[in-house]
Amino acid sequence: MNAPLRRGSPWLALAAALALAACSRSAPQALGTIEYDRIALPAAAAERIVRIDVGEGDTVTAGQPLLQLDPARTQAQLAAAQAQVAEQRERLNELQAGPRREDIARARASLAAAQAQAREAHAYYARLKPLQGRNYVAAAELDRARATAGSAEGEVAAATAALDALVHGTRPEQLAQAQSALAAAQAQADAERVTLDKLSVAAPRAGRIDSLPYKLGDQAPVGAPVAILLAGDAPYARVYIPEPQRTRVRVGSRVRVFVAGRSRALTGVVRMVRSEPAFTPYYALIGDDATRLSYLAEVTLDADARDLPAGLPVRVELPAAPAP
Repeated sequence: MNAPLRRGSPWLALAAALALAACSRSAPQALGTIEYDRIALPAAAAERIVRIDVGEGDTVTAGQPLLQLDPARTQAQLAAAQAQVAEQRERLNELQAGPRREDIARARASLAAAQAQAREAHAYYARLKPLQGRNYVAAAELDRARATAGSAEGEVAAATAALDALVHGTRPEQLAQAQSALAAAQAQADAERVTLDKLSVAAPRAGRIDSLPYKLGDQAPVGAPVAILLAGDAPYARVYIPEPQRTRVRVGSRVRVFVAGRSRALTGVVRMVRSEPAFTPYYALIGDDATRLSYLAEVTLDADARDLPAGLPVRVELPAAPAP
């Protein structure tokens, strides 16, 4: 039977020294939580929810429909935008085709009629002018004839300009304006079509439905999340690296991760370490590290962590310092 260690015994001092050495060789640690990539799917328009295809906690695949917002108003706006596109396209086609031959013939006929009226007005004025000196015609009548002749000349000039505009065709500036108007109408129709597609909310990635904040019949405001998705095949650990351990932690470092409630450690690989430090959050304080800065890091976990819920506290063993 071994004799008990007594105070002052060299065996007791040796045991204490070994225990202290073991404590000093313990691996440094970092604390954090289990996290997933959270994807918030916002409402593209302030419309009622008319169908919900999934429930909270369901596993979904990429592209799977999640819920449907009422598309009636957006469909009407899309139809109006498409009608505007058709109108602007026909307007551009009309300008590109130029004036019709019938329009040019009508303009020539109008010019001929104006020229005939101008000749008649000038002839009448020419007959009255010699009679003024003999007092056979009043001055007012002569002035009226002169004005009529001038007005007829103006109508001839206007008819000539109208005919020239038709003969020369559409100006390049008018074509450019019509093309711009068509492009603007097409862009508006495309925007309405995109909004209509977004009213059918689908999963952008495979994952699990974490939350459906609104119920069937609710009307969410624009931009409010109507579904929150936890994406990825497995979660990751978000931990805070104490400043003294930062130099030993690199992207690709393999670490052991201990999850509350599980006795077996998980294998993890550091995938990201922030370069800017932050103050350690309250749940990650360890002894003297409470007064030090820390660096946010993310650790990818193996497939064994697939079913872990988000928010569980974790403890990560960091690479130990090399022996002196």
